[in-house]
Amino acid sequence: MKIKVSSIIIALLMSLTYVLATHADDLLKSDYPERYIVKKGDTLWGISSSFLNSPWLWPEIWHANPQIDNPHLIFPGDVVSLIYIDGKPRLTVNRTVKLSPSGTDKLSPQIRVTPIERAIPAIPLDEINSWLSRNRILEPGVLSDAPYVVAGQEGRLVLGAGDQLYGRGEFADNIPNYGIYRKGIDYIDPDTGEILGIQARDIGNINIEALKEDIGTFNVTRSTGDIRISDRILPTEERVIEPTFFPSAPEDEVEGLIISIEQEGVNQVGLLDVVAINLGEEDNLIAGNVLSIFKRGIVTVDRTKKGKAETITLPDERAGILMVFKSFDKMSLALVLKADRGIRIGDYVRMP
Repeated sequence: MKIKVSSIIIALLMSLTYVLATHADDLLKSDYPERYIVKKGDTLWGISSSFLNSPWLWPEIWHANPQIDNPHLIFPGDVVSLIYIDGKPRLTVNRTVKLSPSGTDKLSPQIRVTPIERAIPAIPLDEINSWLSRNRILEPGVLSDAPYVVAGQEGRLVLGAGDQLYGRGEFADNIPNYGIYRKGIDYIDPDTGEILGIQARDIGNINIEALKEDIGTFNVTRSTGDIRISDRILPTEERVIEPTFFPSAPEDEVEGLIISIEQEGVNQVGLLDVVAINLGEEDNLIAGNVLSIFKRGIVTVDRTKKGKAETITLPDERAGILMVFKSFDKMSLALVLKADRGIRIGDYVRMP
């Protein structure tokens, strides 16, 4: 199972017709730096957060530097600066800084060839990779109808890496590698009760040794825990995330809910946690869309007026920001990029 996430970056739009000519004071942080030298381990989200109150608006003030062959990519050693052109704020990148072994920077024009893999990512990729590398989200019915483990070697009921097992179901002659999965949670829309997806929890990997009618003989090549009778068998898939993120608000006005926290044993969301929301491709949500997270205002009683107690609802409170990195028909997975307060299942998301 190979995941192409090493080259995920934000593509900074080169040709922009819309620029925030006004409200620059609201757009820019009051303490933004004059320049920022990109370092290994940086993310574009983090860098843009140093300059902008709303980091997803980076493309709207991006200014392409014609001296750089591929200004879409930013590398360690590049210098990000804020300048004004015709009275409008612009962020630029100059490839003029060479980092010395001591960690100091030396200004010197240079030409260099840098592998694309060294480009800094949009967001911390390991936080996505650690989840996407194994578990899957499936349409209802797919997992329950899949082939299954029917028996273990020598009648064993619990199996692991290095063992042999037998699976029963429809197997293709040209697919050698499979994954073992066990049903996880149902992703349920709390408003409608509809099942939006089924979590298939990764248990291990197997490869086929022989196939006779609907019975396959498999070797277990990897296991994350005990493989059991009735665990499901699915072909391994090449997990691909779009290599380009355009940080943006959703196309349509949307409002949804956080319906799941993907980290097991966690009931409160924090920075860089992965969550599921009940908005997806049917809501025109795409990878790169940014949404604000809100906690609904609590209901309290105003007892200050003599002889009268009044029930009131306090204003909703903004709790953080998330970015969608994978969308399905009716739901999406997103990474929490900012958490000002404790975030929980049931908190709602809407336009940033």
